[in-house]
Amino acid sequence: MSAVATHCPYCALQCGMDLTPTGAPSSATTTVAPGGREALPVTVSPREFPTNRGGLCQKGWTSATVLGVPDRLTTPLVRGADGELAPASWGEALELIARRVTAIQAEHGPEGIAIFGGGGLTNEKAYALGKFARTVLRTPNIDYNGRFCMASAAAAGNRTFGVDRGLPFPVTDLGGADAIVLLGSNVAETMPPFVQHLAGARAAGGLVVVDPRRSATARLAEDGHAGGNGIHLQPVPGTDLVVLLALLHVVLAEGLADHAYLEERTAGFDDVARSVAAWWPERAETVCGVPAEELRRVARLLAAASPSRGGRGAYLLTGRGVEQSTQGTATVTATINLALALGLPGRVGSGYGCLTGQGNGQGGREHGQKSDQLPGYRKIDDPAARAHVAAVWGVDVDTIPGPGKPAVALLKSLATDGGPRALFVHGSNVVVSAPNADRVRERLRALDLLVVCDVVPSETALLADVVLPVTQWAEEEGTMTSLEGRVLRRRQATDAPGEVRSELWILAELARRLGSDVAFSTDPAEVFDELARASAGGPADYSGLSHAVLDADEAAGGAGLYWPCPSGQPEGTPRMFLDGFATPDGRARMVAVDHVGPSDDVRADAPIYLVTGRVLQHYQSGAQTHRVPELERLVPDPYAELHPQLGFRLGVPDGARVRIASARGAVVATARWTEAIRPDTVFMPFHWSGAGSVNRITTDAVDPISAMPEFKVCAVDVTPVPDGLSDAGDPLGSLAADSSARTQEVPA
Repeated sequence: MSAVATHCPYCALQCGMDLTPTGAPSSATTTVAPGGREALPVTVSPREFPTNRGGLCQKGWTSATVLGVPDRLTTPLVRGADGELAPASWGEALELIARRVTAIQAEHGPEGIAIFGGGGLTNEKAYALGKFARTVLRTPNIDYNGRFCMASAAAAGNRTFGVDRGLPFPVTDLGGADAIVLLGSNVAETMPPFVQHLAGARAAGGLVVVDPRRSATARLAEDGHAGGNGIHLQPVPGTDLVVLLALLHVVLAEGLADHAYLEERTAGFDDVARSVAAWWPERAETVCGVPAEELRRVARLLAAASPSRGGRGAYLLTGRGVEQSTQGTATVTATINLALALGLPGRVGSGYGCLTGQGNGQGGREHGQKSDQLPGYRKIDDPAARAHVAAVWGVDVDTIPGPGKPAVALLKSLATDGGPRALFVHGSNVVVSAPNADRVRERLRALDLLVVCDVVPSETALLADVVLPVTQWAEEEGTMTSLEGRVLRRRQATDAPGEVRSELWILAELARRLGSDVAFSTDPAEVFDELARASAGGPADYSGLSHAVLDADEAAGGAGLYWPCPSGQPEGTPRMFLDGFATPDGRARMVAVDHVGPSDDVRADAPIYLVTGRVLQHYQSGAQTHRVPELERLVPDPYAELHPQLGFRLGVPDGARVRIASARGAVVATARWTEAIRPDTVFMPFHWSGAGSVNRITTDAVDPISAMPEFKVCAVDVTPVPDGLSDAGDPLGSLAADSSARTQEVPA
């Protein structure tokens, strides 16, 4: 069988891969390959593509395993009178949903139903989900887990540049730069093939990593490459903004700014210059802990790399480490201010960018999953945008609801007075991935109806009243949009098992059963064509694209097309802002910001910082990767990194069980001593449920502009778990139990 060219199902790098069908069914529990291993429906091989250049990470290499996991959802499940989930027909499941949605809306109005989407859905599914919410349910209550990942960078980018595209340039441009600053991003573990694009900066000694941990990425800077040595800045958690304010202070104080660029291409510089005057390096050091001379060294390195001073180019890139903060929008704004002062954005070979995390985190927020947006990245409260989209949908503009609640507020409001009584969850596992997760679990359990669409029985699915089995990456056609804004084709290589259906079919069936006359196609190519029409003229204009156009581009040796790609501009826009920014006057808006600090800062009863992140082998909530034996064997259990000084002081030996408590609860994990972390900080990855589910204790305080929660820093108390005391013996309750009495094994 011939190979099918597609892309990895995991992160936004969207590495190119080929899938070769084997003939085995997607449910691989009864088919055995030579050597005694279960046969999988496809084999994976990397292919040459600009982002991954023929490489894959461990997750990509093993991605086919999830197609054949033993507990794959293959039939609808409905919770019966006995409280147990049991198989049901599609007709039974959909009729139950339609009947209960109708009853809830009759009592509570359209707002009684909410939808929570996911950044892994294809563009077609994301578009259809937003359309379904606003035309069939007519509810404003839709948001998605991208609010947890991209919202602060998006808010800052929109405010300054007039548009938000993660990287407004091809990732391959990074290779020519003399300097690259990575703020709060551990790409060596989260997207390993990306590291090769840092080689030029490493060789020049210009890789700078800002991270409170000496992560795998930070070690790239410390180890040097080809004779060069980079820089690792290790600030106090929650003080990245101070680092950036000090860097801009040095650039201005030492006359290193590109004043011609600032005069020609920006507005608001004077206010920003005044605001950073108070952050000289010695003062900044007292707050962020980074030595003043190191701050000066980085500022001078960036200036020397900038084109205005004869350098080959410089980039500043942000990730979740600095964005998932109550001052995340301010921190990204400060990063952009620094880039603008150096004259970087809108120049080939330089710029600012945000490293989108989820596979379709970029496209997912462009076409209708976000609470305040319509397709094409249009604002839902813009009368012209509403009129355009209403015409495409064939509905009265007045029936389209206004802005809804962002993710954290939406989850908090579930089953409260005036809040939604029913929730649809698509492509998200909020029981593990949301902040203050125990509160989220309580709200889900209080709902009158919880419907979850998923491929495996995630922790959230096991709480549902109805579980609907849906297709995954190798079983479906569609498009994804990478971290560069490159629109890519996802292609089907195998049939879905059992009674699995696409969300496109599910939404069309529910629309019909709910009595809607709005058209919902089940053909991904037709859905994309409608999406393209709806996006026409918007900031994220896809109107010049179609499945056929993308297929033809690839057949001609192309590698996807970049939005904006309006009709009549077939080449798309690989590099944005070369002729001006997407603002009314073409100038970037510089905005003065200042440091406030974390919402949950250290204090006497919680004297240690907790930071969270990912590990190489797992992805997001772990619903997929925990089911891959090769990955699970490498990192099977949750752990907490402590500096040996901290471990010794607290009486927590390396390898011992440790209890970490915040104002919201406590978790238990295995202590790992490492000198790679600050002595005032502990680190936990967030891929586990149960006793070691760190998001049970993270704060749900949000950025006031982006509504992004502050996952990345909170105050905790750290104590040893006494010998002989099980996790379930924790005084806060059964930490070993994952969620509730409703959690159960899925019936065969």
